[in-house]
Parts: sequence; C-alpha cells; structure tokens
Amino acid sequence: MRGKGRGRKRGWGRGRRAAWFIEPFLLLLLDQGAAHGYTLLDQLRELGLEQRNPSALYRSLRDMEALGYVTSTWDEEQTQGPPRRVYQLTPMGTETLQHHAHMLNETQALINHFLQLYQIQQQEKEKP
Repeated sequence: MRGKGRGRKRGWGRGRRAAWFIEPFLLLLLDQGAAHGYTLLDQLRELGLEQRNPSALYRSLRDMEALGYVTSTWDEEQTQGPPRRVYQLTPMGTETLQHHAHMLNETQALINHFLQLYQIQQQEKEKP
C-alpha cells in the first residue's frame, strides 16, 4: 500500500501510535497531581511523546473534561501574567486510567506473543 506514512521503514504509523497514548499518559500524569497545560506538555516531551501542536494537547484535555475524566479551574494566583487552567483528575478519570492500564497489559501480552513467534520463525528460516 502506498500513501502517507505507508511503506516507509522509519516512522511508519508513529504519529498515530503517539496520539493514542496521549490520553493514558495525561491521566497518568494527572494522577500525580493537578497541573497546568504547559506543565503537562513538558512532561509528555520528557516521556518521549512530543506534541508538535500544543493545541492538540488542549483539545485532548477539553475532550477528557467533557467525558468527566478531568476538571479544570482557573489559576489566577500562582501565575505571572494571565490566568491559566489547572487540570485535575476525577474519580471517573482514575477508573479510566485503570482501564487503560489493563488494556495496555493485554496489548503487551499480545505483542510479546507476536515477537516470540516472529523470533522463532526467523530462526527457522536461518536453519540450513
């Protein structure tokens, strides 16, 4: 298949994979405590989830707020300059984080199984 991102060895599907992980990682970060959007953006970068467009982060946070996973309030005292939103995990967000962790464990088991089969298959090909 040819098309955007297909058929290339480097970076194939990387953006989609990273986008899928934004929600679980945001929930995980907010499980540590409330945070501003820019703080979350920096933390995602440290975890290797580079957000090229900060507006995508804020869209994710708004979506998660609409779903009841997070709440936000305006921080008018702790900032220099205009007030900033502070995001905090809700009980529903904690449940969703637990669900993501469970699903990722299942996915990890499936990936490990695939890699074991792949390794066996490659070793069989190398036999004379």
